Amino acid sequence: MIDAGWLNVGSLILGLVAWIIPIINLAGDKKQKNMKWIALSIISFSACAIAICLQIFYNLHLVKIEDWAALMDTMRGVAVASTVLVIVTILLNALTLFLYRDRGAL
Repeated sequence: MIDAGWLNVGSLILGLVAWIIPIINLAGDKKQKNMKWIALSIISFSACAIAICLQIFYNLHLVKIEDWAALMDTMRGVAVASTVLVIVTILLNALTLFLYRDRGAL
């Protein structure tokens, strides 16, 4: 069984991946007419979704061990962080879509 603390580490890493991929995509050569940016956006959204799932599994772990104090202490932070993760991921990927659409990559 995986130590539950690794769920938070995995969530943090995947959350960063969800943001880094579109940033790298935006910094790349927009003049190329390839569809690589679509695959990278899908990977970015997938990393975001998995990061949130890992947080849900961590909360499930806290419920199973009946650590109500930890659950009450962290739930607001998890909700805010998840919201920020989703919003920023959507905005970065929407910006990628907007820039590549205007370059004729579709």
